[in-house]
Amino acid sequence: MRMRFGMKLSVLAVSALIVGAGAVSADTLRQALTKAYNNSGLLEQNRAVLRAANEDVAQAVTTLRPVFNWSAGITHNFGRSLSPGTGALVNTDSTSQSLALSAEMTIYDGGSNKFAIEAAKETVLATRQSLISVEQNVLLDAVQAYMDVRRETETVTLRQNNLRVIQEELRAAQDRFDVGEVTKTDVALAEARFASSLAQLEAAKGALQQAKARYMQAVGVTANGLSTPPSLPNLPDSVAAAQSVAVRNHPAMRQIQHAIKAADLNIARAKTASGPTATIGGSYGIARTNNSKATEPGSFSLNIRGPIYTGGNIPSVIRKAQAQKEAQVANLHVSKRQIEQAAATSYALLDMARASRKATEEQIRASQVAFEGTKEEATLGARTTLDVLNAEQDLLNAKASLISALADEQVAAYRLLAQMGQLTVDHLNLPVQKYDPDAYYNHVKNAPAASDQGKALDRVLKALGQE
Repeated sequence: MRMRFGMKLSVLAVSALIVGAGAVSADTLRQALTKAYNNSGLLEQNRAVLRAANEDVAQAVTTLRPVFNWSAGITHNFGRSLSPGTGALVNTDSTSQSLALSAEMTIYDGGSNKFAIEAAKETVLATRQSLISVEQNVLLDAVQAYMDVRRETETVTLRQNNLRVIQEELRAAQDRFDVGEVTKTDVALAEARFASSLAQLEAAKGALQQAKARYMQAVGVTANGLSTPPSLPNLPDSVAAAQSVAVRNHPAMRQIQHAIKAADLNIARAKTASGPTATIGGSYGIARTNNSKATEPGSFSLNIRGPIYTGGNIPSVIRKAQAQKEAQVANLHVSKRQIEQAAATSYALLDMARASRKATEEQIRASQVAFEGTKEEATLGARTTLDVLNAEQDLLNAKASLISALADEQVAAYRLLAQMGQLTVDHLNLPVQKYDPDAYYNHVKNAPAASDQGKALDRVLKALGQE
């Protein structure tokens, strides 16, 4: 009777574990995703990359503005020379000082600088999409780490319950052996199963520690307890629908589209190199030698220049820009097929996970019935201890499979969401302080100097947590 009671208690405990594990827990999946977003150093790194791309726009804007320079100098000349009248050596030392201001501005370049500005803007937009891709990877890693910890935590609890069941079976076998109901072989079988169960428990504990380490890396905090995941996110009901959303929304597609636009602008810019360029300039200065009166030289100039022969450099630059665009166009087609294939694969994996979960649930139901029947038959002498142990192991394996199937289904759903470009804080509506790429861009796009605009930029950087 001790064996039967211990088995029933364990089965109820494991069943409660699978249905309601994590009821007393620290973090929900939503909270884990929020922390992963807030704590990600990878996101910080790529935000800095985006800010650097924004500065390319600012630097391109400066080419349309005048450039002012100043210069100052002092020169001391020394030596001696023969006097023409007396033939004596006389000193020729002299000191001169100068201070000058100069300015230069391009007034015509065929639109080259304007094309450069627009190309830089497209590059910024492409880099923003790259940042979204990183964001999706960060959140997907957090989902995977979350479900891995839950999987391994539930597996450890399942193994602990199983160990208690086997321990009760071992005690019961020993008791029955003592009264002559079973042989020493039955006791040895129970001992072997107990040792195997203990080894499986230790392996599960090791896997849990590894999962917690991955969680710490992905989320940035310790996994002290995780609650049951919410229902799966809303997903398309067909592969074709998922692929259609993926092609429209995936950040990789949008990134390449902006790269193609930038390539077009670079072609137009390259073609302007064969035309004339006009600049205006001026200078004003003060110069004095020894104690003579200061002079104030100044000048104004208009310069127009253009290429006659460049050894084939300009046509080569144009061909290179055209080839780079063709490469981006081809990349768009390749990426489209890859995204469609990845969406189809993710959808298939989700279907597999769902089917596996349903099949495993049915397996548990059947294994439970078989286990209970085998126990009853064993009490009547129609089954051996080995039969009971095998039936119990089948039930245990089925429950372990269900733990994995539930985790796999969650990960597959969020992976499909990522393939559709929707695994973002905006789409998930996570309670985070979202990074605003426009804030920094709007302050640097006009190339602010150390002025009121510069002070405003400092405030933006501080708000972004960079200072």
